[in-house]
Amino acid sequence: MNENQNAPELDPAVASRARRAAVIYGLARLGLFIALTVLIELIAVLIGAPVPLVMAALLALIVAFPLSMLIFSGLRRDATQAVAEFSRQRAARKQWVRDELSSR
Repeated sequence: MNENQNAPELDPAVASRARRAAVIYGLARLGLFIALTVLIELIAVLIGAPVPLVMAALLALIVAFPLSMLIFSGLRRDATQAVAEFSRQRAARKQWVRDELSSR
């Protein structure tokens, strides 16, 4: 009585790849944000006009968002594709479970 023969399997390698790609992209964006914050603070100190850290961080956040879209486009594309594949597998598995439950 093995009814799981047709069940779509969730590939652990795809899940791992999706997590790894998302974490790498997130860390790259975080690193860019921190680097820009430090750069803004250094420039402000060098020109003799200290800027509060919160203001430097806000400016870095505003600049980092579009800049990361350009600089890390390959990482973003990889993360999006990996997460989409994992999501497709999960949706297929969920649909199979729904179909199995509705047939009972």
